[in-house]
Formats: sequence, structure tokens, C-alpha cells
Amino acid sequence: MAKFYVVWQGRVPGVYDNWAQARAQVEGFAGARYRAFPNRAQAAAAFAAGSFARDAAAPPAKARKGYAVDAAWNARSKVMEYRCVEIATGREVFREGPFEDATNNVGEFLAVAHALAWLNARGSQAPVYTDSNNAIAWVAQARCQTTLARTPRNAVLFERIAQAERWLDEREYCNAVLKWRTEEWGENPADFGRK
Repeated sequence: MAKFYVVWQGRVPGVYDNWAQARAQVEGFAGARYRAFPNRAQAAAAFAAGSFARDAAAPPAKARKGYAVDAAWNARSKVMEYRCVEIATGREVFREGPFEDATNNVGEFLAVAHALAWLNARGSQAPVYTDSNNAIAWVAQARCQTTLARTPRNAVLFERIAQAERWLDEREYCNAVLKWRTEEWGENPADFGRK
């Protein structure tokens, strides 16, 4: 099924009919804001609205004061990356990857752990939102429960996992890790728009 991509903030804002063209506008662009739509009419209307429009109701004020994380994983290449955005502004605060021989669940776990460390270093008590139940559970346990096999290509990824687990074991943090309610609020603001 074809998708259409709106780029509100990127190298050349506009509506794109494939991910490759849209990706060229947003990849590596700080503060990029974009989203996938199921048809050209919705994409054109959202672009004309001039904002990061959502079909669902806006998240509550508490959520808008937080940060959202998400991971993207390519099933064919097994390459993963993850990022964090400030919900109120859509500003990307970090993006990591690509990591080879990875999984989406590992990316979701690392994204939450990285966000907690990033916020802790800044003295922020803002909540972290993820659409991954696994990430919430794994972070609460301070253990990445992946069954992913180690390979020479994912050695760096396993170093990141060990670092995240150590940080979660050794640090106190007061940030709530909460579920992003996609059905109510629309797509996770940190979504990569590649679905």
C-alpha cells in the first residue's frame, strides 16, 4: 500500500509520494518534522494546514511537557535506529544509529534508557513516552530481555545495551516512563514515519 509523506520542517518542505524522497529531506536535519499519510489528499490537507497535524485528539498538557522516543527497524536489512523528540515542539533531541543485526524492541529499550540519562544529566523530571510495552517493562527491570543473537556486526549494539543496563542499575531517576496512547493521541511524535 502506497503512502504519502509530509515534510513540514526539512531541507525542502512538501508532500512526497515515497519514503526515499522524504527521507532525503529529513535525515540528519535537526528538528525535522514529518509524517506518513495513507493517501495524497490527507497529506496535502495536512501540509496545507501548516503544522504537525494529527487525526486524533491532542495529548493532555502533561504529555506535551514530556519527551517521546521511538525506534525504527528494517525487517529486510535488520538495521535499527532510535530517537527522542520534545513533544511540545517536535524538536529532535537525539538520534542514534544505524545499528546492524538489531531488533525494534532493543531500539525501543535503548531509546527510553538514553532519554532517561539525557534528562537526568539536565536535571529534568519530564516524563518519557514510548509506544512499546516491552520497553517499559524492560526499563523497569533494568534488563534488556532480548533473545537477539550476538554477531560481529552488532557488537556495538550489545555494548550500548550493557551501558544502558548499568546506568539503570546504578542511577536513581524520577522521570515517569509512560505509554503513548496512539489510539487516543495519534502517532508517537518520535515515529520515523516509515510504516
